[in-house]
Amino acid sequence: MSMQVMRGWATRHASWMSLIGLLGATQEAQAGDYDGSPQVAEFVGEMTRDYGFAGEQLMGVFREAQRKQAILDAISRPAERVKQWKEYRPMFLTDARVARGVDFWRQHEAVLARAEQEYGVPAQVIVAIIGIETFYGRNTGSYRVIDALSTLGFDYPPRAEFFRKELREFLLLAREEQVDPLTLKGSYAGAMGLPQFMPSSFRAYAVDFDGDGHINIWSNPDDAIGSVASYFKRHGWVSGEPVVIRADVAGERADEGLTQGIEPVKTVGELRALGWSGQNAPRDDTPVTAFRLEGENGPEYWMGLKNFYAITRYNRSVMYAMAVHQLSDMLVQARGNK
Repeated sequence: MSMQVMRGWATRHASWMSLIGLLGATQEAQAGDYDGSPQVAEFVGEMTRDYGFAGEQLMGVFREAQRKQAILDAISRPAERVKQWKEYRPMFLTDARVARGVDFWRQHEAVLARAEQEYGVPAQVIVAIIGIETFYGRNTGSYRVIDALSTLGFDYPPRAEFFRKELREFLLLAREEQVDPLTLKGSYAGAMGLPQFMPSSFRAYAVDFDGDGHINIWSNPDDAIGSVASYFKRHGWVSGEPVVIRADVAGERADEGLTQGIEPVKTVGELRALGWSGQNAPRDDTPVTAFRLEGENGPEYWMGLKNFYAITRYNRSVMYAMAVHQLSDMLVQARGNK
């Protein structure tokens, strides 16, 4: 690390700590939900020892953090019956989402074009992700991230380790971006901003796309757009390649080709031997995710290619990836008709 970079880090670190110190000095020292918690004390000790935080100042943050029963209720709620595609699709592919997406695309056309040029990710895919995640920024979450991650990290044993890791990443990003960790909001699980990045994804893939020296995915669409494109590029998006191919099937062995999970572990040749075919199908050695959806007009068979798998890296769901893909196609069509 160069001396210039070290001085810059030290300045940002001091500024962040000054902010937290001022916060603690201007608020009453009252016992909060995590005041005196052995788990929090251990966590703060790790952050102090391993990441250079000031222990008492960080404890001041946790004195303000609140345990939210609504968050525990939300994450513990039994999963709804897995919807079929014919039920899932109408939830996201609506006239309102398409119309608002066309407006969002037009409003941020230059930034989307630059992101597509730099990362190779089509503008319509970026818009579709933001549209499905938060309705283009309308629904970004109302919980303080510090409350969400503290509640789940210290009071939800089934996934406490995961959420404590995200809490660590969140405090690091707050320090790096020089923002008050008590002010940032997100979902009940701690997903943030227009693209709903978890803190670890923020630190790994988010970018300062407008060059102002800060990464702001909460209220800066430029950074949100660039960050989504960066995420997909880093997860293997291939510019100019298709996403899925609709398959025709014949014979009694077609369902033997269905992939267990989302990974592209079947080859086109293996599927062909089981009765699968498709217009413009790639080479026989191409790995694909083979899946069936229950559509309004009956079963649909699809082959997901590398770019389809990249979408599932954002959300590990075949139906989610199909919704993103089909919304992106609808956006292109609607934009062309206006």
